[in-house]
Amino acid sequence: MQIVVRLDVMLALRKMKSKDLADRVGITVQNMSLLKSGKVKGVRFETLARICEALECQPGDLLEAVPDGSS
Repeated sequence: MQIVVRLDVMLALRKMKSKDLADRVGITVQNMSLLKSGKVKGVRFETLARICEALECQPGDLLEAVPDGSS
């Protein structure tokens, strides 16, 4: 099982740019890009909560558990 980040989907649904979200959340654009691409090993709950607040969504809207080999 692997966790897939669906942040790009929520950004598109909210018609928001990564830079704007990074500014609202208080993280760098580089870190937002890494998070969006799924190239991070973890995310702080505080950061996840700020992202959810800015996008008006739940953590489950951003993260999905999928079987290995399918994404």
